[in-house]
Amino acid sequence: MSEADSRLARFYDLPIEVAVELDRRQMKVREVLTLQIGSVIKMNRSAGENMTLMFHGRPAGYGEIVVIEDTMGIRVTDLFRELG
Repeated sequence: MSEADSRLARFYDLPIEVAVELDRRQMKVREVLTLQIGSVIKMNRSAGENMTLMFHGRPAGYGEIVVIEDTMGIRVTDLFRELG
């Protein structure tokens, strides 16, 4: 274990919020009011596109949208690892 890893070991079990924003879209009030469970909101992003990975609201790396069977996820392509 490196010195940096041993210094961080005490934090390994702390929870951290991970967020990825797929897309944003403006909708009219009438469109929002017609939404129901099962409604689909079409977005402009698709599999393979780059995304920013956020940890506790701060950019932490990049990934790309992947779809495996019926599940959408993010394949991490770059992580910022500055451990000041």
